Parts: sequence; C-alpha cells; structure tokens
Amino acid sequence: MSIIEKLNKAIDERDGDTASELIHDDFQFYFHSSGKTIGKKDVVEWMKSGDVTNEKVRILFENDEVGFDHCIVRFADGNREAVMAHYKFKDGKVIYMETGATKLPK
Repeated sequence: MSIIEKLNKAIDERDGDTASELIHDDFQFYFHSSGKTIGKKDVVEWMKSGDVTNEKVRILFENDEVGFDHCIVRFADGNREAVMAHYKFKDGKVIYMETGATKLPK
C-alpha cells in the first residue's frame, strides 16, 4: 500500500497513531485557499476529530519523492470541496502537503 493510500485509510478510520507514523516530525500542511500552514500535531488532531472525510479518492501519481491525489472532502458542517493535494516525502513519510480546493454545493 502506498503512503497516500495508508494516509487516506488513517483519515477514514480516524487513526491518529497510524497518521503520526506516516507524517514526518517536520511536516507542514499548506492551505492554498487561506495561506495558512499547520504542523504535524494539528493535522493529526484534525484527522482524528472526524471533521473531514474523503470520498472518491484518486491517486494521480506517487513515487518516493512526491505524490498527487484528488478527492471530494466532506466536512462535518455539511460543506464539500473538490481537493487536489500535492505531497512531498522524506524518509518514507509525508513532510509537506499543499492543497487547492473548489467549493461544491451541499
């Protein structure tokens, strides 16, 4: 199973321990929509919270250095977005993630 597949499974299962194993300690998550960046601790807590679920995940490309996927993200408040994510890997873990999102009708 690829890193992106494992990470999406951890999100689906709200598995913070697995997410922590897959995410590098120096991880940065950059949100294109807001310009905001969060680190490993915050993103693992967010994944565990159940605020986000990913639907129709398609891994477009992944190798040892980078990965790209596209999915529909559903938020607990009912909002949905089409999200393209870019991942950078270091030491077999996700060190950087950047997303671009388009809001979808509820």
